[in-house]
Amino acid sequence: MTKQHFGTISTDRSQCGYVALIGAPNAGKSTLLNQVVGTKIAIVTRKVQTTRTRITGILVKGDAQIIFVDTPGIFAPRRRIDRAMVGAAWRGADDADQIVVLVDAERGATGDTDRILTQLRQSGRTAVLALNKIDAVARPKLLDLAAELDRSKVFTDVFMISALTGDGVGDLVNHLSALMPKGPWLYPEDQLSDITERLMAAEITREKLYGRLHQELPYQTAVDTEEWNDQKDGSARISQVIYVQSKSQKPIVLGKGGRTIKEIGSLARADMEQAFGRRVHLFLFVKIKPDWADDRDYYRALGLDYPE
Repeated sequence: MTKQHFGTISTDRSQCGYVALIGAPNAGKSTLLNQVVGTKIAIVTRKVQTTRTRITGILVKGDAQIIFVDTPGIFAPRRRIDRAMVGAAWRGADDADQIVVLVDAERGATGDTDRILTQLRQSGRTAVLALNKIDAVARPKLLDLAAELDRSKVFTDVFMISALTGDGVGDLVNHLSALMPKGPWLYPEDQLSDITERLMAAEITREKLYGRLHQELPYQTAVDTEEWNDQKDGSARISQVIYVQSKSQKPIVLGKGGRTIKEIGSLARADMEQAFGRRVHLFLFVKIKPDWADDRDYYRALGLDYPE
């Protein structure tokens, strides 16, 4: 018998649980999240430490609803924003029913990987190992890396996957679905994420910003969706501010004659229209805010704790 609970589903067989995706920066967590959900939820760039907040992707597999939590990369933090991101990653792991540690098979076990394994051992947690980017590594090297990581005694199972192509991801998902605890689903069957549209819009623009300026612009940027107005014709009017930390960075974002910001806006608008299924009128502004990385409101908008 099926019961409805505030839009969720509960049966005698229903399962529901959280799976935290953790790993070093650029291990492929966001790519995997997008792959398992079947649509783009988390931004993906060539730059490390792109994910700044926890983003969930929701997948229904048989009777199981799996809530994947894409966490920021775990590394040695230096700045306040770094500490907040690493803290968010570990909170995601602490709260999860299962943990998947992604390791970039091309890079192998790094210092960041060792740091993750040490923390898991100290907390008494076990995890599933997912060796990612297997399409770029010879099988003997993969087997050696799997054996090396297995000696940590942290992992219960090992999967070899390509988050980009989907190779091996189905086996990983099947395994995780069987591990989900019994209980009612927490989200409606057709919901893919709990990220708000305002935050997703900001993340889309940040992805285009990183992609266009990956060589010139450091990490001293933030994007805030200041206004979102629904229009009578069904479209959305979105105003966003790109914050930079110094006067010299503003012309980099604007570009000569404003060409760079126009290109960023065009790319972001196209992605937003696809994501939201409606026309979008996007307006971008660049402001200098040297202390944005110490702004409590920015951390609150991302769902991050503010480290003192």
